[in-house]
Amino acid sequence: MNDDDLARVLDVVGPRLRDLRKERDLTLAQVSADTGISTSTLSRLESGGRRPTLELLLPLAKVYEVPLDELVDAPRTGDPRVHPAPVTRDGMTVVPLTNDLSGLRAYKFVVPPPEGPLPPADLQTHEGYDWLYVLSGRLLLNLGDQETVLKAGEAAEFDTRMPHAMRNPGPTTAEYLTLFGPQGERMHVRARTVKK
Repeated sequence: MNDDDLARVLDVVGPRLRDLRKERDLTLAQVSADTGISTSTLSRLESGGRRPTLELLLPLAKVYEVPLDELVDAPRTGDPRVHPAPVTRDGMTVVPLTNDLSGLRAYKFVVPPPEGPLPPADLQTHEGYDWLYVLSGRLLLNLGDQETVLKAGEAAEFDTRMPHAMRNPGPTTAEYLTLFGPQGERMHVRARTVKK
């Protein structure tokens, strides 16, 4: 997000907070009592005189019963069921598909093909368990010293404590879904039984 995008997001927070409060027919004093945020701070947030912080926006989102991204007018993803803002870094776009980050999380990744030779894998480790499904293109999955190319329609699952990396070997854009869960919480995939 560049400075212009950040300024645009911050500019809309105040009016959105005011609109949400008025839609619910609440006074600043009532919101203050429910959130523990002073009425003067709430007034400055609504007028743009105070910069919003996560510490201030989280209790407001809870009181107004809206997702945090609705307060900051996050761009739509194109899926009418999902509204978190996509994040693009180094050409790769990550679209969060779940709002609740306390359990299993789902993401869509859109990875452009490499512009030159594929760089070496930057293996990562962290707590958790991952299941991924390739929607289109190809995905090069490194797990420890193993390397596998997954094509559209193929899936993989692994413990993320194992060194791993996912890259697009080309020649087209790769799109894939991931379900990620905390350690010990695994996805359950059932294979359909085929009658003979």
